[in-house]
Amino acid sequence: RFSAVREVLAASLEAGLDVGASVAVTLDGELVVDIWGGTGTSVVTGEGRPWAEDTIVNVWSTTKTMTFLSSLLLVDRGELDLYAPVRHYWPEFAASGKQGVEVRHLLAHTAGLSGWQEPLAPADLYDWEKCTSLLAAQEPWWTPGTASGYHAFTQGYLIGEVIRRVTGQTFGTFFAKELAEPLGADFHVGTGPEHDHRVVRVIPPPPLDVVPDPSTIPFRTLANPGASAQQSWEESWRRAEIPAAGGHGNARAVATLQAILACGGEVGGRRFLSAATCDKVFEEQAYGTDLVLQVPVRFGMGYGLQSAELPMGPNPRTCFWGGWGGSLITVDLDARLTIAYMMNRMGEGTVGDERGAALVTATYAALAGL
Repeated sequence: RFSAVREVLAASLEAGLDVGASVAVTLDGELVVDIWGGTGTSVVTGEGRPWAEDTIVNVWSTTKTMTFLSSLLLVDRGELDLYAPVRHYWPEFAASGKQGVEVRHLLAHTAGLSGWQEPLAPADLYDWEKCTSLLAAQEPWWTPGTASGYHAFTQGYLIGEVIRRVTGQTFGTFFAKELAEPLGADFHVGTGPEHDHRVVRVIPPPPLDVVPDPSTIPFRTLANPGASAQQSWEESWRRAEIPAAGGHGNARAVATLQAILACGGEVGGRRFLSAATCDKVFEEQAYGTDLVLQVPVRFGMGYGLQSAELPMGPNPRTCFWGGWGGSLITVDLDARLTIAYMMNRMGEGTVGDERGAALVTATYAALAGL
């Protein structure tokens, strides 16, 4: 039924648009597509190898969808209120005029903290205390709640610290125990040495086209620290918990985890969320030209939502997000469907490309019997 999806991946690999990749689709919580192909370079030895069933790769901002899912889990348990001030859970965060910033602002990139004011070195991303304490002390760069500005790295520390304050566990530990392990999902935020032999390097993209003007929000967000794709090859990167960008996994793992949301909170015979909590994703938080990405984006609770500018499928209750270079997860609650694409060759830009879009189109065509 879904052979067209396989054909799209095969064609992309043959044309050199992809070097190594995995694609997975779940329907009603069951894997109906689970394919991979191409090659990768070992992050440990630097040697080439076929992309295997258990190959994993850094998926950049697709990791953010795991912070959203983790937040919803706490909402469902009554331990986190999306409309409560962040200071309720993290008192130090109230500094510098942030008393009114709410948890939902962190999820929707509207908190005004898209980057750090203080200069950071790339290695500072491994220092949780430094990254979070600087954000707690910082003034917002715009009035919180009035517009989105993509919190490329900072979102993971902000949401992750709230989760740590609520649960007493680091984000990576909470996510592993409450979500990944119960589903047997091969996704890691803070990737242990036992997984290193399966990790392949990302292939860096062309440089981001950011106007080098230190007075602009895009430059201040994306140039401090000046992290590079090659940084993800480092052992220190893998070990660190970087919840906005440092997750390692494959399409099967991402599709399986996000099937929780697609299926109204219940998957694999276990209920993780209520249907009402899943619906909170679609409470629109911002819709307009993002101050960092400089394109129109419609944000719900964390996830991107369907819009005229970024249509992700035929159904209204569809949400999505992806990672720098092209990884993508689409979650359709109307069709009870997830579509995941994780790869090593990074394309241009930060909001996906034609490779993921072609796989989404092929999946919906197969679903419709076209």
